[in-house]
Amino acid sequence: MLIFAHRGASADAPENTLLAIEQALIQQADGIEIDVYQLGNELVVIHDRWVSRTTNGTRLLSDYSLEELQTLDAGKGQFVPTLWQVLQCVQGLCLINIEVKGVRDVLLINECINKAVSQLGFEAEQFIVSSFNHHLLLAFKSIAPKIKIGALTASNPLDYARFAEDLQAYSVNADISFVDQNFVIDAHNRGLKMFVYTVDEPKDLLKLQAWGVDGVFSNGPAAAKLVLAVKA
Repeated sequence: MLIFAHRGASADAPENTLLAIEQALIQQADGIEIDVYQLGNELVVIHDRWVSRTTNGTRLLSDYSLEELQTLDAGKGQFVPTLWQVLQCVQGLCLINIEVKGVRDVLLINECINKAVSQLGFEAEQFIVSSFNHHLLLAFKSIAPKIKIGALTASNPLDYARFAEDLQAYSVNADISFVDQNFVIDAHNRGLKMFVYTVDEPKDLLKLQAWGVDGVFSNGPAAAKLVLAVKA
């Protein structure tokens, strides 16, 4: 079962910062999940529309220029990085799940991925673009059919993973609160991977592993990997 560092190793460093990314690499996470918003023509790595939860700023993200945003304190002397700065930090060393939050121009995502493949040692297969906005996933799939997409859900639909199959997704990325074994079985029967967020408790990790879940998003990847190693 793959372990993705949720917003980087966010149990040990401020979420979605370069320090959290570095910690995820040190902890040998199989992948790193980050959240992306569009700010002008740039893609920035932050989870919320308002910056107040994760920085010392007080306004909407869209109220800032990139230069202003990067002067804010994101904790432990960190700043809000761009997607490109994160990819420069990773240098193709693990999988990358880009969760697209507020993005208007999906071409920007594809351009950044292509640039990372050509300049930073990534393979296209290392990227998963996920979102709760399935319209956006469909638009991205139409311009970048070879890049994997992950269809996010915080529900257990009546027809289980059919929505992800209809999107020609690679994976269903589902909230642990709503995942059951039937959901996992259905996803696999449709040829989909099942990834689950956010999973930190040992009992949850072992239950999901027993159900055949393909990967989890964890705030503490080293601790999660230790749980699985002890069980093995």
